[in-house]
Amino acid sequence: MDILRILLAILIPPLGVFLQVGLGIQFWINILLTLLGYIPGIIHAIYVILKYGK
Repeated sequence: MDILRILLAILIPPLGVFLQVGLGIQFWINILLTLLGYIPGIIHAIYVILKYGK
């Protein structure tokens, strides 16, 4: 399941974070990073997915 989330994180970073942690602070940080630059959003999304992986 993490592979699917990582693929979604590359395409739409906030969606990958949302599927992992929901509407928490990490989601809003990722929205901000994605708006500031697509690459920082991807990096943060992959970090969150790997850190909070179940």
